[in-house]
Amino acid sequence: MKNSVFIDIFKQGNMVIPIFLLQHYKSFKLEMEEFIFLMYLYNLGDKFLFDPGRFGKDLHLELKEVMGFISVLTDKNFIRVEVLKNDKGLMEEVVLLEEFYNKLSIITMEEANSNTGNVNSNIFEVIEKEFGRTLSPMEYEIIKAWLDNNMSEELIREAIREATFNGVSNLRYIDKILYEWGKLGIKTVDDVSNNRKKRNARKEQNEDIDIDIVDWNWFDEDD
Repeated sequence: MKNSVFIDIFKQGNMVIPIFLLQHYKSFKLEMEEFIFLMYLYNLGDKFLFDPGRFGKDLHLELKEVMGFISVLTDKNFIRVEVLKNDKGLMEEVVLLEEFYNKLSIITMEEANSNTGNVNSNIFEVIEKEFGRTLSPMEYEIIKAWLDNNMSEELIREAIREATFNGVSNLRYIDKILYEWGKLGIKTVDDVSNNRKKRNARKEQNEDIDIDIVDWNWFDEDD
């Protein structure tokens, strides 16, 4: 893709590149031509027909060049090409930009952390490692809400450990733990520890109660 092609594309006025994406262009680790091609796809929507002929015509590219860009963006997990059933029940190849939006979510969350002073935050990576998969945009929003509410990473990690101990790797479950802790006024790991000690103490106290007294059968008592 030559510079003159770039100029032709922008002169047509049919490609929009948000300032946010330009500011974070380097984080995508794409060549400029690959980035421009990705922005062209971005302008087509998050799901559209896989039509290399149309792509080539719009960008004045040979089919070989188009397929080369598609291959690069697929290998780098920016797009996926899948065969799906349309509204008429017919199978068709479509391009999906879900992976690209996931990458945008990561960048957005990292920037949000930076703005709130969590420059060294890696809680997203911790949870992804624990779950063994990439977090969804919705999950990123949930975690961001925790951080926006000044919840410490230390407390979040403790909630993750609690969920893991209970055999659950689910963000909603972790969210529930944090919610319940919040109702109890728990804000630190020390608070969690103290709460557990109190709970265990109450449990031991209940176990020391005389079972004969608890199970006394009042109907058998002599008058």
